Amino acid sequence: MSLEAASGHERAAAAAADNQRLLSRIESMFSRDRLTAIGFVLALWFVIFFVLLGVHSYINNRTAEIVCWIAAFLLVLFNSTSITAMIRHYSHDKYHIYSVDIRHLDAGR
Repeated sequence: MSLEAASGHERAAAAAADNQRLLSRIESMFSRDRLTAIGFVLALWFVIFFVLLGVHSYINNRTAEIVCWIAAFLLVLFNSTSITAMIRHYSHDKYHIYSVDIRHLDAGR
């Protein structure tokens, strides 16, 4: 095998290894972002429920209390749905989104 052919194989192997590292970093960043988003949604549900229970005794009108519970439910429902849509979008475009982030992170080092 010629020196040029061996050099080409080494470059291809190095490029494949770099690509595999990039894919691994993308998966790691996506997993971390997904867990953070889910954590924030769960925290939102907890905080809204806690606040409604906290102000329950101050609401004298039964209709106002029902409106507050419905509004709170809609708030967490729409936020949960939007975060789910964001995670789904990121899962489809994660290679594009995170490869740009990784390039910028690496350039800053």
